[in-house]
Amino acid sequence: MLITPVLLCGGSGTRLWPLSRKSYPKQFVSLIGDETLFQASARRLSGATDGLKFAAPMVLTNSDFRFIVAEQLQAVGIDPGAILIEPEGRNTAPAVLAAALRAHAEDEDAVLLVAPSDHVVPDAAAFQAAVARGMDAVAQGQLVTFGITPTHPETAYGYLELASASGNDGSPVPLKQFVEKPDLARATEMLAAGNFKWNAGIFLFRATDIIAAFKAHAPGLMQPVQDALNDAQTDLGFLRLAPEPWGQAEDISIDYAVMEKADNLSVVPFEAAWSDLGGWDAVWRESGPDGDGVVTSGGATAIDCRNSLLRSDSEQMEVVGIGLDNVIAVAMNDAVLVADKSRAQDVKKAVAALKEKGAAQATQFPMDHRPWGWFESLVVGDRFQVKRIHVHPGASLSLQSHFHRSEHWIVVEGTARVTIDDHQQLVTENQSVYIPLGAVHRMENPGKVPMVLIEVQTGAYVGEDDIVRYEDVYARGQGAKG
Repeated sequence: MLITPVLLCGGSGTRLWPLSRKSYPKQFVSLIGDETLFQASARRLSGATDGLKFAAPMVLTNSDFRFIVAEQLQAVGIDPGAILIEPEGRNTAPAVLAAALRAHAEDEDAVLLVAPSDHVVPDAAAFQAAVARGMDAVAQGQLVTFGITPTHPETAYGYLELASASGNDGSPVPLKQFVEKPDLARATEMLAAGNFKWNAGIFLFRATDIIAAFKAHAPGLMQPVQDALNDAQTDLGFLRLAPEPWGQAEDISIDYAVMEKADNLSVVPFEAAWSDLGGWDAVWRESGPDGDGVVTSGGATAIDCRNSLLRSDSEQMEVVGIGLDNVIAVAMNDAVLVADKSRAQDVKKAVAALKEKGAAQATQFPMDHRPWGWFESLVVGDRFQVKRIHVHPGASLSLQSHFHRSEHWIVVEGTARVTIDDHQQLVTENQSVYIPLGAVHRMENPGKVPMVLIEVQTGAYVGEDDIVRYEDVYARGQGAKG
């Protein structure tokens, strides 16, 4: 049976700050292992197993993440079937409906597996086996969701109440009701009852059945989402949903819009490990604490610590903990988090406080990703800025000029092809070039290895919006960065 994965790839990245931020949320970060959560999710839902075959994934994301999505899929050898760009976040219901309508237009018998792209499922084979167990119910017109067997009385998850306790074979069980996030006493009761599962927000269904459910339970979403698809524009291989009708769609989750109202839901119990990494306490738990309950990564050292997570994501930052107990300490170049592990869910309060004071660290990741690569600011001062710029092989920045700054480029790795007005030259390692104020210029990497350079900007204004773009292979508009 051919199944089309639908990966939902948005999010605000507040609960795993400072490593996860609005401009670069947790699914794109290597939190556990070498792969990002998004890459691991895509690999988990690819290939073929006994009785199942996954089609190329459909990804729903926003404009800021589109090149990151494409780049990370390419890095693990997965070609997407489609990348749909949402003009603005409208929650999961419109996104799922858009995916279903598009899939149904191409194949009336399409089966979709909808999943968030930021979950951890260590045993991919066990998950694929659970998907296979749900296929008979799907063939009978059921909307299937996956219930995670609780390991402790968790208050951060919603629950699924099964009509009866699940059997040992893991076959689908009718859903009795959705249960909102409980308090600790209620979560403890549900754990003891045995017929409650964590709601993972993962769904399996035929496109025709979920469209029928939307028509029955959320008919107001049908027209704006269909219009957004009908008027969508292809842009460099991405499909941009039309912004005007999309903006008229209700901002609502798939659970509230459809699933809590439908009477044809079944739950496939999933006994293996799973986490949505909803906080640093979850990262600590999934990272495999040592005998003292300590997790360290990067430049982190723990001395006489217990039940703590120490992490450095900066090459220049050494984090040392002495005598800590139940503490989270996460350091980056521009921000450090220190918190009691029991207060992990309150990290979003820190993000809100930083937003209130206007701190860029609240939402902006120190490494700024672009379709051609990335850059990071090393030093910012009065009338100058120093950046490290990484350009992918074969990639090119736009042909551009600046009103308020000149630039010095020093190549430290690879070779740059530099255009300055009518002159073009190759600049190799340990060579430099000067870009006068107002000069029309471009930087390209003609080689097959990454090109890295140090850029020194000097002038009255060094903001990213001081740019006039003349030509851009990535079809970005005037004023777009990089």
